[in-house]
Amino acid sequence: MKNVTLSADEDQIERARSIARAQRKTLNAAFREWLAQFTASAGDAQGFDALMKHMRHVDAGRRFSRDELNER
Repeated sequence: MKNVTLSADEDQIERARSIARAQRKTLNAAFREWLAQFTASAGDAQGFDALMKHMRHVDAGRRFSRDELNER
C-alpha cells in the first residue's frame, strides 16, 4: 500500500473525521472507499467509450429527430 499526502481545509478534515467516526471507520478507510468508487466510475466511462468505438460500424440508415429519439 502506498501513502499519499493530501491537503484540505482544517474544518473539512474535522467534519470528515466526525462523519467517519459516526460510521465507525477511520478517515483513511473512508478515503479508500471513496477512491475505489471514484476509480470504478472512471472505468465505466472507459468501458462506454470502448463499446461506442466497437459499435461504430452500426448504421441506422438515417439520423433521427430529437422527437423520434424521445418517443416512448
